Amino acid sequence: MASKHGQLAVFLCAVLWSTSGLFIKLLDWHPILIAGSRSLVAGCFMLVLARRRKSPGGRKPHPFVFWAGGVSYAATMILFVIANKLTASANAILLQYSAPVWAAVFGWGLAKERPRAEHWAALVIVMAALVLFFKDGLSGGALLGDLLAVLSGILFGINSVFMRMNKDGEPADIMMASHFLTAAFALPFCFLYTPVLTLSSTAAVFFMGIFQIGLSSVLFGYGVKHISAVQAMLTAMIEPVLNPVWVLLVTGEKPSVSALAGGCLIIGAVAASSAVSARRIIS
Repeated sequence: MASKHGQLAVFLCAVLWSTSGLFIKLLDWHPILIAGSRSLVAGCFMLVLARRRKSPGGRKPHPFVFWAGGVSYAATMILFVIANKLTASANAILLQYSAPVWAAVFGWGLAKERPRAEHWAALVIVMAALVLFFKDGLSGGALLGDLLAVLSGILFGINSVFMRMNKDGEPADIMMASHFLTAAFALPFCFLYTPVLTLSSTAAVFFMGIFQIGLSSVLFGYGVKHISAVQAMLTAMIEPVLNPVWVLLVTGEKPSVSALAGGCLIIGAVAASSAVSARRIIS
């Protein structure tokens, strides 16, 4: 039952994450200021929730695991926001979601979690989906943005492993620390690129901070306590499917046909892998 709740938590987290591309596109700020301001709100939101906990979250993580997890996720967020400004939203999110491959590799090496057969099968399908996307999707994007999105995916996969390594503690604390690290990194940029504060921009920052990465961080932290790093990454694959949809509905930015085909493969891989894993739990 705990594993089912873990998968549901990561699924809901991914739905909230999927709104990031839209708000990043709509907010006319420097990308590092966007990353820093939403993380400041998210960090404060998570700090309030942490203080309301009745008891400690469990065993304290090893300092290396804690800070490596925090830095890797902070870098993931910063690079993803920059990539979204430099390339198409569909490019950024789908390229970032090479993360399950890196989660499998580093999870095996660092957390000693050998991927199951359904995970490997899903990873093969995910890579095939990305190849479909590469067929003509990259032609519409900027090279630097695409490369930053790939690097963001590598770091995202590594972060999920460190989060899983703290499953007996409180993984959400690592994500909270990463938000404050992101805000601290962005602080000097406030003096170089002064943000224009309007009602809409302020509302967007608070929505992203509280819901898009604040509440989602809590959900992801709960989820990785109960499912493996690879399964968490695979369940979260619903994000790259929904992300371009929100952008399309509001801004009209259309993903390529091959990107849509790749998205369908991703949904199928996630659904099949999750179903097989759930059957293992029941049996």
